[in-house]
Amino acid sequence: MTFHRAGDVQWMQLALDEARLAAAAGEVPVGAIVVRDGEVIARAHNRTVRDQDPTGHAETRALRDASRVAGSWRLNGCTMYVTLEPCAMCAGAVVLSRIDRVVFGAWDDRAGMGGSVADILRHPRLNHQAEVQGGVCEEEAAGLLRDFFAVRRGREFVDTPRVSG
Repeated sequence: MTFHRAGDVQWMQLALDEARLAAAAGEVPVGAIVVRDGEVIARAHNRTVRDQDPTGHAETRALRDASRVAGSWRLNGCTMYVTLEPCAMCAGAVVLSRIDRVVFGAWDDRAGMGGSVADILRHPRLNHQAEVQGGVCEEEAAGLLRDFFAVRRGREFVDTPRVSG
């Protein structure tokens, strides 16, 4: 059994709610929230298709909103909960934002940069390393992705991420 901090599952449920909003809008179902001092200061889901923005991932959108709320690009003291292991772009943005901790649901053995393919979040040569906890609500998060891509495959070819779990 994987150790989770108190509250991790409850916070991840909010990120999963965001992922469901993404799926309902036809976006890859990934959701993220940023928590500081026991309060959600940002929540977001993927909007790459809607906004025609390759940076419209849940994590980058949540970081932008959290920075506005915090009044600073430095998000020390914050934890990000995200339903899928961050990609290279998102992991880099997390490092630059100085987020203290990243908790994610499903592992992504194809593009994950929190320990699957590489580990940008904890890379020793970078100026900041986040604490990382993977696999929180993993089955639920992976299930959302599997269901989304199963429906998409029925209509068109889509290059799907391989999600372990």
